[in-house]
Amino acid sequence: MRLYARLKALRIRAGMNAPFSSPPPKVTLVKGFGSDAYDNAIATARTCYNSRIITAEDVRKDDKAKALRDRIAQETYEAGHHTTIQHATFQFTLENVSRQAIWSFLHSHPFYNSEQVSQRYVEVKPGNVVLPNLPEAQARVYRATVERSMGAYQSLIQLLLPKVTEEFFRIFPARAKSADKWVLGLKKKAQEVARYVLPVGTFAHLYHTVSGLTLHRYHRLCQQMDVPTETTLMVQAMVNEVSRVDPLFFKRIEDPLPMDETLEFKALAQLGRLKASHDAKAYVKEFDEGMGKYCSKLVDYKVNGPQSVAQGVRDVLGATRAQLSDEAALNRVLSPKENPYFGESLVLTTLSKLTRALSHAHYTFQKKLSHTADSQDQRHRMTPASRPVLHAHFVPGMVDVIVPDLVQAVPEALELFNATMNAQWVAMEQLLDGGVAEEMALYLLPNAFALRFLESGDLMHLHHKWVHRLCYTAQEEIWRASLEETTQVRQVHPLLGKYIAPPCTLRKDAGITPFCPEGPRFCGVPVWKMDLPQFRRLI
Repeated sequence: MRLYARLKALRIRAGMNAPFSSPPPKVTLVKGFGSDAYDNAIATARTCYNSRIITAEDVRKDDKAKALRDRIAQETYEAGHHTTIQHATFQFTLENVSRQAIWSFLHSHPFYNSEQVSQRYVEVKPGNVVLPNLPEAQARVYRATVERSMGAYQSLIQLLLPKVTEEFFRIFPARAKSADKWVLGLKKKAQEVARYVLPVGTFAHLYHTVSGLTLHRYHRLCQQMDVPTETTLMVQAMVNEVSRVDPLFFKRIEDPLPMDETLEFKALAQLGRLKASHDAKAYVKEFDEGMGKYCSKLVDYKVNGPQSVAQGVRDVLGATRAQLSDEAALNRVLSPKENPYFGESLVLTTLSKLTRALSHAHYTFQKKLSHTADSQDQRHRMTPASRPVLHAHFVPGMVDVIVPDLVQAVPEALELFNATMNAQWVAMEQLLDGGVAEEMALYLLPNAFALRFLESGDLMHLHHKWVHRLCYTAQEEIWRASLEETTQVRQVHPLLGKYIAPPCTLRKDAGITPFCPEGPRFCGVPVWKMDLPQFRRLI
């Protein structure tokens, strides 16, 4: 393929046999449209202008049909009518893919589905990290840093475990009588926080499902920051897997846009910021000064959001203001007592005419999260954010991380955490000073690295996110951000914000039992009896 040839030429010019000494991304097509993907796309196009359903068999039945098929394929693609290639869907398993590539590329857009191994619940094994193919001196620095991070991860699990155990049995005192039963679960809570020291180059494995249209887009923009080498290899493997079963599907695929022609590259070049530098320090200072006490600060919203939502409700029902006041309209759509959909586990809001009225309220937050927390936050695909090119936020000589509350509660753990962060920064600076590209050196960034960005969303999708992330079983950092966000929304829009609560509270108000939907994962705290200002947690 053209992409593979280009990548090979780049490696030869760089004097490299392969970009990584660790295994390359492994991609396997496990489910898909098979050999019908191309023909199906044309069948869908022809159906738009036919009195009956056109099938894939119809478009390939003879030479005349095939000629028409190929002409339509070319014309629809060139005209930008790409929904035809969106019908084909492909499910891949991906292995040896870095957390950095998943965050920066695979999960940075809304049109995918993934089920990925969790660092919260699955212990990371030593050596499970991407290794760039570096000169021996730099390779020694890189490997030693990885080994130190992995060692610190294991040590932190042990250091945090007593505090986790103490807090757990404070919440569940009766469970202390059978303490052995909870050992594994307690270890998982410790490793959830210990993972903050792991490098973003740590491998993950996952199922990843996308449409044929998304694959075409992947191919066109795979050579973009932050990890163009890894994403190029990964995307080419995806394209190869599909081409193996349907050689025609990518017949008109466009060449990848060279990285120096991408929008971000050009903008950074104009600013003189193609390399990591101390220039980022001014941005970090300005951003943090604007944050104040928050990790997520409300910075913009539609002032008349409640009125717009209320009018949307009236529009659906054909009701006048005299028949349905703003407050009554908002209660009808937001109160679990009047809207039982909020008590269901299957999210129905996008399909309900009334709950779609929530899309008329909109909020923007200035956020600062760790890389690992944001990797979960970004899975809420309908609340998009302007996430950074990482090297543009990296400041040499300035350790810039989020320190988990649990680590701060254990002095020995905090000492080890800080020492590990300092060592990682020194190593990255040594690599960069030695000429290693930012792409490769910054695989050593810790999960704790602080990301700064704006995130926006309408109330319909933010409501779904907040409800689930206010649950005490949610990752603590996202839970805290969600608590701050909902508290601020209550302050500016009390009629909208009063019904934003964890799942257990909504289920209680809807009259659904048990209140907690988590079953054996119940957090142990009767949150449905509490209001947001009372929310506190350490684990």
